[in-house]
Amino acid sequence: MSVINWFPGHMHKARKEIAEVMPHVDVIIEMLDARVPFSSENPLVPALRGTTPCIKLLNKADLADPAITELWIAELEKTQGVKALPVSQQNPEQIRQLLQMCESLAPEKNASIHPARAMIMGIPNVGKSTLINTLVGRVVAKTGNEAGITKSQQKIKLDNGFLLTDTPGFLWPKLTPPSCGYRLAITGAIKDTVFDYADIALYAAEYLLKAYPESLKERYKLESLPESDIELLEAIGVKRGCTSKGGGVDIQKVSSLLINEIRTGLLGRITFETPEITTQEVIDAKIADEIKAKEKEEADRIRRLKTRKNRR
Repeated sequence: MSVINWFPGHMHKARKEIAEVMPHVDVIIEMLDARVPFSSENPLVPALRGTTPCIKLLNKADLADPAITELWIAELEKTQGVKALPVSQQNPEQIRQLLQMCESLAPEKNASIHPARAMIMGIPNVGKSTLINTLVGRVVAKTGNEAGITKSQQKIKLDNGFLLTDTPGFLWPKLTPPSCGYRLAITGAIKDTVFDYADIALYAAEYLLKAYPESLKERYKLESLPESDIELLEAIGVKRGCTSKGGGVDIQKVSSLLINEIRTGLLGRITFETPEITTQEVIDAKIADEIKAKEKEEADRIRRLKTRKNRR
């Protein structure tokens, strides 16, 4: 598995600006992608927020597996000061619950004297700007179906005096475990030019074969499923006519088709990780890092010995 990372300069700037504003915030709203709650949860947020109450919004819940979303809500709320709420842009009533939840987490604030101040954070393309436009009732934040639209902070005052600070979507320098990068690429949080479609499509195909075989059969009219990821892409390519000039399956074309249909929900409601899966991945990543550190330490030791020997 190759490593997928995306951390352009404006994200580093965004992190610094968020740290400066954080002491003046009453409630943090961190938007997650309900299809990848762990992978879209920024590991830098706990240190930035300290004890500030935090609402984890599982956005795009209409695209995620509802049973697994419930597991994630329970998992996220194990952290003190954290509340979790699944939302969809298609359901304004859920979004209205957000303001009520913010007010309950900042009860000492009086709307007429000292209105509550909230900061909205999240990875690129998770839906922060669309949420703000829904809350305000008009377009005040630029939106787009690609990562990295918002580049700077902006403050928005709602009719009830509630003050929202919108922040640019930002990732973190190292996406770990490596599977996080793949999931974020699949769901559209990473700019498409950073990765190869075939690479992430193979990852998605392998997962879907295990977790959602019936969804694959129904969507692509497959009587039976192949055993491997590449065979699945080839089978889908045959069904959808994704062929090259030579008559074979065009892997890049079918990969793009599969990823786009995942992103738009055409395969049904799919979640790409569970608390159990990610817990094990974190353990495995830690072990891998420890092995890598020991190997580096040993390589450095050997290099030092050789240097001393050459000096004699």
